Amino acid sequence: MFKRWMQYASAFVLVVGTLVLGSTSACAAHSPQPEQPQQWIGTWASAPMAAPAGSNLCPFCDTTLREIVHISAGGDKIRIRFTNEFGNESLKIANVHVALSAGEGAIQPGTDHAVTFGGAASVQIPQGAALYSDPVAIHAPALSNLAITFYLPKQVMHVGTYHALASQTNYVAEGDATAQTALNKAKTIKSWYFVDGVDVLATKGSFSIVTLGDSITDGARSTIDANHRWPDVLAARLQKEKGFEHVGVLNVGISGNRVLNEGAGPSALSRVTRDVLAQNGVRYVILFESINDIGHMEPKHRFSNEAPVTADDLKWGLKQIADQVHQHGIKIIGATLTPYMTAGYSFDQGEKMREEVNAWIRSSGTFDGVIDFEKITGDGANPPHYNPAYDSGDHLHPSDVGYKAMGDNIDLKLFR
Repeated sequence: MFKRWMQYASAFVLVVGTLVLGSTSACAAHSPQPEQPQQWIGTWASAPMAAPAGSNLCPFCDTTLREIVHISAGGDKIRIRFTNEFGNESLKIANVHVALSAGEGAIQPGTDHAVTFGGAASVQIPQGAALYSDPVAIHAPALSNLAITFYLPKQVMHVGTYHALASQTNYVAEGDATAQTALNKAKTIKSWYFVDGVDVLATKGSFSIVTLGDSITDGARSTIDANHRWPDVLAARLQKEKGFEHVGVLNVGISGNRVLNEGAGPSALSRVTRDVLAQNGVRYVILFESINDIGHMEPKHRFSNEAPVTADDLKWGLKQIADQVHQHGIKIIGATLTPYMTAGYSFDQGEKMREEVNAWIRSSGTFDGVIDFEKITGDGANPPHYNPAYDSGDHLHPSDVGYKAMGDNIDLKLFR
């Protein structure tokens, strides 16, 4: 009798347990699930830096900025990154708009969209911070120019955050002119202020490539407003290549940049986290740096307060960058240094350094691939000089034709 009672009791416990588990599962199935965050990739970027003292854009503000950015990958939803990373006070921006550019500071009718921040029309960006706007539902075709317009109310601003060499005409108007299709009586500048990124909503197969470099990546001596930098050429090629239609190219070159020392903006070593790893959707990095480190060893261009830099120092610095990138599961491609003999800061010992660094880039195994920009731009009949057809005239920077040759001769298999 006792044995039979235990069998009944066990069966009762099993049934109740099943019912409880079933009820729990049913509740879990019908409970609200947390909303998954949207995934983004970068389609345009610039490297932020501190505006020089005395060159503040607007000491007391009450100013409208309209800045033109050339995106790579397209999409139907974007968000914009604003930066106050080098400011020493909080920064207020208001009445932000984004539209397709019509050129000459005007926007295309019917494309203007208001931009908000947590639903608000204005935002206060803390000192040293950057933030994203809310998503904006705008059709932004690949390789199109966006006009980002915003108002800077009256405020104290001792240090601005900007990117010096935009190779792009941007517009400054007095007062709040954000609603104007064309900015009347606007002044022009060739830098980007307070905007350093645009993302598009990620789709299947999308990712971004970051190009970390100096003036040759930044597009020095290329035609203004023409988007002839070699990363622009690469972005245009990717758009025509099956499977790469949703790939963004992010240019974080800074003119005059060096690997190991400050100068024209932060050193490449110090900006990897912000300018590379913090970008969205990054799968590859192209590293093309150190010609300025070499050039500043030339006696007339050497800074007296800096220790000498050797080829081994540069190889160590470049490997440090590669190691940081690899730690985040990102592939890095090394680019050899283009010719520089007869440039303003060239010298024989510097040329030996350049050749040693290039040999190391090609053979060390530090990189997941190599782009041989030296071979692409060099004069085969007169090494180590630029091919005259690609030389802008200063024997250091390419012409538009040279930039095109660089972008056109990158093997796209590196990104598969």
